[in-house]
Amino acid sequence: MDYPLFELQISDEEDSALEVNYVALVNQPAIEKNFLAFNEQRHEFSIDSERRIISGAAMIPDTAMFRKADKDMPDHKVYFSKETIEQIAQKFFLKGFNQNFNIMHNPELKTEGVFVFESFITDSERGILPMKGFEDSPEGTWFLSAKVMNDEVWDKVKSGDVKGFSVEGLFKYKKSKMTEEEAFEKIKSILNEINE
Repeated sequence: MDYPLFELQISDEEDSALEVNYVALVNQPAIEKNFLAFNEQRHEFSIDSERRIISGAAMIPDTAMFRKADKDMPDHKVYFSKETIEQIAQKFFLKGFNQNFNIMHNPELKTEGVFVFESFITDSERGILPMKGFEDSPEGTWFLSAKVMNDEVWDKVKSGDVKGFSVEGLFKYKKSKMTEEEAFEKIKSILNEINE
C-alpha cells in the first residue's frame, strides 16, 4: 500500500519545543536497527558487558518508518533528512538532554543512571565512518554510545528486553514530494554507493 510520506523536521531555535528531547530504550526500534548482530537485517546493540556500554544507530536518514493512524492522521510513513538529523543531534546536546532516557517511550519509566557519553554522525568527507557492524549505514546516520549504571536497566539489556535506541520529540510534518517508491529508490542508491 502506498502511504502518505512526510519529512519530519525540528526548529533550530533553542527555545522551540520542536526537538528530540529523549532517547527510549526499546525492543523494536522504528529504524529497524537494534544495538548490533542480527536477523531480518536488524542490528542489535553493540554491548560491552564489562564496561556496561551500549552502542548503536539512533537515527538513519531517508528511512521511511510506518506510523499507525491516530485521531489527527491516517496511517502514514515518516523520515528524517541527514540535514535534520544533524540539527537534532546538535540541539540535543546544546540543551543537555544526554541523560534523558526512558523505557519503551513510557514517560513513567524514566531512567536514572543511563547517559550518552559518545555521539557521532557519519560523514565520509570528514573521515567519520560507521561503527563496526554497521558498515551498511548511509551517510548522516547518528550513532550513540551510552553508559548504563542502573542495574535494573542493565538487566533489561542483558535479557534482550531492550535492543535499540529510539528517539522521541516534537516534529513538524512536511508533506514529502517524494513518493514512497522514490524514497525506496533513493535508499537503494545510497546502499549501492556504500557497497561499491
